[in-house]
Amino acid sequence: MAAIALSVSTVKPLGDRVFIKISESEEKTAGGILLPDSAKEKPQVGEIVAVGLGKRNDDGTHQTIDVNLGDKVLFSKYAGTDIKLGTEEYVLLSEKDILAIVS
Repeated sequence: MAAIALSVSTVKPLGDRVFIKISESEEKTAGGILLPDSAKEKPQVGEIVAVGLGKRNDDGTHQTIDVNLGDKVLFSKYAGTDIKLGTEEYVLLSEKDILAIVS
């Protein structure tokens, strides 16, 4: 099997999928207690770095996606596929798993 070198610029989501860079998780609680890596929850907020063309309709046209590159979004906790490129963490998920755009 050949190894493939992936980078953010080489990943192009298909259909209604989006590629999201996950935001850093909190290292402290509100009370100031430092959390070890094993106690941190998976963040549910990230920035969109790539989008697909959109869902294909019955007539062959693509339905546009409601989010754009650079949008910060809130997504479902157990949605998508986790991908690690270098030291950065990403998730590839369907547009329907995005809950909100965060401003």
